[in-house]
Parts: sequence; C-alpha cells; structure tokens
Amino acid sequence: MIAPSSPDSCDSSAAIAAIEDMPVDFILLVRYGRVPQVARFGCSRIPVLPHRGDSVVVSTERGQECGVVLHIAPRNASLPEDDLGLTGTLLRLATDADLQTATRLQSECDAAFSTWLQRAGQWQLQLQLIDLERTLDQQLILYVLNDRGPETTRLALLAAAAGHGVVHVQPASADGIVPEKKGGGCGDCGCSTH
Repeated sequence: MIAPSSPDSCDSSAAIAAIEDMPVDFILLVRYGRVPQVARFGCSRIPVLPHRGDSVVVSTERGQECGVVLHIAPRNASLPEDDLGLTGTLLRLATDADLQTATRLQSECDAAFSTWLQRAGQWQLQLQLIDLERTLDQQLILYVLNDRGPETTRLALLAAAAGHGVVHVQPASADGIVPEKKGGGCGDCGCSTH
C-alpha cells in the first residue's frame, strides 16, 4: 500500500521505512530529476495503481522526488527482491501540494544558482556547476559537468563545512547522469555523501 496522499503524513522516517519494507508486487519505470533519469521503483499492491503519465513521489538515495510514470509491469515472482534492480520505492501518487512544492523549490534553486557559481569560484573547484535541485524533503543536489572524483567530494565537503548541510553532488555529461563507478580507490566510489 502506498502512503496517504498528504505529503505531511508521509514525511516521517518510520512511515517511509514501512512502505519500503513492503513486498514488491509491481515495478514502475519512473523519470525523475532535473537532469532526467529513468529508473525502476518497487510498488506493493495498492488500491489505485498509477498509470503511464501520472505524477508520483518516489524514494531515491537522494530523498523524496517527484517523477512521472513511464511504464508499469507486474513483478516477476521468480526473481528474489535483491535481483530486481530497484532504485527505490513508490511512496504515493503526487498531490497538488507535492507539485506546488516542487515548483517552488525549483524557483528557489534557479534564484540561488549564481550564488552557488560564486561559491564554486571562491573555492577554486575544478568543475563546472550546471544546475541545482532540491528534493521534496529539502536535500540539495548540485549537478556538475564532471566525472565522479576528488573535486566532487571536495565540493560536498566544502559545502558542508560552510554550513549548507549534506549536499549531493551529481556528475552529469552531455549523455545525462554519470553512473557510479564500481570498485576502485578513493574518489571512485560514487557514494551518496558526494
């Protein structure tokens, strides 16, 4: 069952954890993010299954994000949950309040972009900031035109040290999101603290 429609009723960690622990009955392909990504999200049996084109709220490693359903399929029951390749979980159908919040947060990010460009210049970072985004639960994502590495880690650390909290630095290229590297040493992990 997905969470109630009110965003306030689903903000608690316990409510989200309960949804994420439910068995997966359906897999949804959802497009989400300012630099669009398409990923697989688990969904349990719910009273109203979303349709293609519906706005939804999903739980990702970056936080709660609005997205658009592209495809819905029943789960292959023969696959164990660990083999489903899920990015996260469907939390709920997006409400008008969710969509208004997402629009307001994006306007705030657009207004803050030049300030973040100045910070990156002052910190003498060897990367190019290309966009900002905030998740519904206020996680800041900085999109940079770089590979994952020491400079993306440095940006996240400098932002935290300057009092901006945990910042997710998301590398992007002309092809879209730069995927996480598997294995390797420091700077190659692509861990969620970047």
